[in-house]
Amino acid sequence: MKILLIHQYFLEKEDGGGSRFNEMTKTWSSLGHSVTVLAGMVHYNTGKKQDRYKGKFTFKDNQFYDDVDVIRCHVSESYNVNFFGRLWAYFSFVFSSIYAGLFKTKGKYDIILVTSPPLFVGITAYVLSFFKRVSFVFEIRDLWPESAIDTGVLKNKQIISFAYWFEKFIYKKSKLINVLTPAFRDKLIKDKNIPSKKIIFIPNAADFTLAEKIQENLDAKEFKKELGLEGKFVITYVGAHGIANHLIQLVDAAENLTDTSVVFQLIGDGMCKVDLQNKVAKRNLKNIIFRDPVSKKEVFKYILASDMGASVLKKADTFKTIYSNKTFDYMSCKKPILLAIDGVSRDLVNDAKCGIYVEPENIQEITNGIRRVLTLSENELEQMGESGYNYAKKYFDRDKLAKEYISEIKQVLK
Repeated sequence: MKILLIHQYFLEKEDGGGSRFNEMTKTWSSLGHSVTVLAGMVHYNTGKKQDRYKGKFTFKDNQFYDDVDVIRCHVSESYNVNFFGRLWAYFSFVFSSIYAGLFKTKGKYDIILVTSPPLFVGITAYVLSFFKRVSFVFEIRDLWPESAIDTGVLKNKQIISFAYWFEKFIYKKSKLINVLTPAFRDKLIKDKNIPSKKIIFIPNAADFTLAEKIQENLDAKEFKKELGLEGKFVITYVGAHGIANHLIQLVDAAENLTDTSVVFQLIGDGMCKVDLQNKVAKRNLKNIIFRDPVSKKEVFKYILASDMGASVLKKADTFKTIYSNKTFDYMSCKKPILLAIDGVSRDLVNDAKCGIYVEPENIQEITNGIRRVLTLSENELEQMGESGYNYAKKYFDRDKLAKEYISEIKQVLK
């Protein structure tokens, strides 16, 4: 099967963070499928371009990927400047990806797969679907525009009205809709009147292959010692430092925990990072460490050398519907989870018995929750990690889910 994937945030090969489709496409390629990706040039965390992309409208990234053909498309570097800068970044990708899809790809595709947010990538999918006469599958990684409205990113009434109209339009035109959580499926059926037969559920997943490979060659205790964290209880957060992540709640909790061995390790980048660093410096907090983004391989080393993984988001109803991608990374590394996300993520951690839930933005509850964790024995923490690993292995194995995804796509092509 020949697949055209439209994914504005398809990661650089060397990146860490949410690599859902980087891993999925590897599996599809190993099964003999041909995959071409239309991806953005600007990193979703930093808002910056690699030097090799600068001055180019499109760029074939093939030499950096062994398993898929990647065509990088222009995205404005105004992405992290302000709301209108981000909106222009979204639409600049729409224009450049349509151009690339029409003039830089060859042959006929069996299916177009587009993953959102941003919602506007659906424009590219619809236009290419029309001209190439091929169906498209629309994937929802986050409910948009709801999440943008709830976090205060989207306020303009005209744009909100257009977004809701376009959302309805794109759902109608898609051949199939994939959702990443059961809550998304329920909302589409109940609130947006999408037929259940049109919806499939292929969630985020854990990368066990990489986690186990890294663990085989890593002395986690020695690496922790090299980092100068021996004797500390290290809680690691991996991912974006943006508005939605609301990492100030970890900073506030850290201030309440200076009398303990707890150290927060925040790995990644984003539009709020500098502000967070300034707040930490102003408060003279020594129990928070900021690290630059690292490769997926390096991310797993840091997680394995930690005592706990943190998944946190701003307190908003929309986020009750999502699974945090980083949660699965912690599970694959057998680490207990500090979860400050309500809803289906809370259900996941409770069902897997792999961590503790604390109310988002409730600093006292976050602080108290961590203090309770500090009273647990090493064996109890290990049991949490094992439980999460076993649960994810059963229900969220990325290799299995990638194969299931292909199977679902084949069904609609019959």
